[in-house]
Amino acid sequence: MSGLRAVLAVIVVVIAASAAGRWLGESRRDANPQARVVEVLDGDTVVVELADGATDTVRLLGIDTPETHHPTKPVGCFGPEAAAFTAAQLTGRVVQLEDDVERRDVYDRRLAYVVVDGRRFNDVLLRRGYARLLVIAPNGAHARAELAAELDARRHHRGLWGEC
Repeated sequence: MSGLRAVLAVIVVVIAASAAGRWLGESRRDANPQARVVEVLDGDTVVVELADGATDTVRLLGIDTPETHHPTKPVGCFGPEAAAFTAAQLTGRVVQLEDDVERRDVYDRRLAYVVVDGRRFNDVLLRRGYARLLVIAPNGAHARAELAAELDARRHHRGLWGEC
C-alpha cells in the first residue's frame, strides 16, 4: 500500500508542476505582449497597436537617439537618419514588448525593449550607431549588453560616432 501512495504522490507532484509551468508560461506571454508598430515618432519612440486594438506610445529603453521633433531643441546630428532607420525597420512589423522595472515614464509612455525576429531592436540601434546608451534607474536589465553594443559602434565609427 505504501508503494501505491508513493506513486500517487509523484503523480500529484507532476500534475501540480505541469499546471504551475503552464500558468507561468501564460504569465510570461502576457508580460511580453505582441504588438504591431503602426507609427514611428522618432528613432526611439514608436506607436503600437495591441491585440485588443488599443494603441500605446512606446519609448525604447536603454537608448537615446538624437532629437528630431523636440519643441525647444534643434534637430540633432544623425537624428533624421535614426528616425528613418527605425521607420524602415519597424513600421508594420509585429514586435514583442519586454518590460523592465518601471513600465511608464512621466509622459505616460510605455517603457520597453522592443524585440523583433528574436533580437532586441534597442541593441541594433546602438550597434549601428543610431543611438547612445541611456540607462535610467531602476531600468537597466540589459545595460551591459547595450553598453557593449555602443562601444562596438564607437570603436568602428558607425553612425553618429563617425558623422557627428
